[in-house]
Amino acid sequence: MTAASTPVRTPVRAGAQTPRRRVRSGRGAAGKSRAERLAPYVLVAPAALIIGVFRLYPLALGVNFSFTGDGDRNGQAVGFDNYATLFDDPLFLASMRNVGLLVLLLPVAVAIPGLLATFVYMRVPGHRVYRGVYFFPAVLSPVIIGAIFNLLLAFDGPVNALLGAVGIGPVDWLGDPDVAMYAVVAVHIWATFGMALVVFLAGFATLDASLIDAARVDGASLPRVVRHVIVPGLSRTIQFVVVTTMIGMLTSMFGLLYVMTGGGPEGSTYLPEYYIWFQQGQMSRPALASAASTVLFGVMLVVGLAQIAVLRRTGRED
Repeated sequence: MTAASTPVRTPVRAGAQTPRRRVRSGRGAAGKSRAERLAPYVLVAPAALIIGVFRLYPLALGVNFSFTGDGDRNGQAVGFDNYATLFDDPLFLASMRNVGLLVLLLPVAVAIPGLLATFVYMRVPGHRVYRGVYFFPAVLSPVIIGAIFNLLLAFDGPVNALLGAVGIGPVDWLGDPDVAMYAVVAVHIWATFGMALVVFLAGFATLDASLIDAARVDGASLPRVVRHVIVPGLSRTIQFVVVTTMIGMLTSMFGLLYVMTGGGPEGSTYLPEYYIWFQQGQMSRPALASAASTVLFGVMLVVGLAQIAVLRRTGRED
């Protein structure tokens, strides 16, 4: 009897234990997948909180403040009066024209560090030295750089002396309204391209070197390698450098402008950030300065999105 009952009890016990084990394992898998889904949000939450508190909230306050008045109407709602005042101000219009000039010069500001990074990546003679030399200006203060180039670009300075030695007349680099803005932008590019160079070198670290070697074996020239191999391979890096360089040109030139030209001559080197400082610090019109800041933010947003769209389309076509 014992032998007959044994096979009956054994499947019952096995059948009772098996489903329990499966249920437990199923709950564990479900719990693990839920934790994995929540992990990215938990990791991003501190950064999102900091951005929201210290970036987005002050931005919203600034936009709201731009619809209030200055002086006797301080704190009173004035609608779009500040924006109407902005677009009737010749200095602000000059600053917006200079923004358009910066957009046109942006390809130069991106191409210079891109080409130099290409040469460093291809290990031209002295590439280790060049890497440090190119980055060195990025650690200097804009005030120091402005003071140095004030001496170099003075009407009787070394640059004009060198031009005179080759038979070219002196140029009033910082006193001619048609030249001054180009001079300041050139100094800014020289002072800041080292950071973009580092970003490009980081992008090159992710590039498949075998593609470049194959192109060289096939007899492709350097311009063809850059156009058909390097540019498509670094499309994401180029997008990042374009946007950050544009933002830097619109928001990080105050020191150079203040030291080199003071917004002159004749307001030809005004940029929105210098106009904002002038209205806030010199004219005591913070609401008008907030309106100018809002316009500058809108310009940067539109230009940045347009640049990304163009670069993405170009990348797909290549």
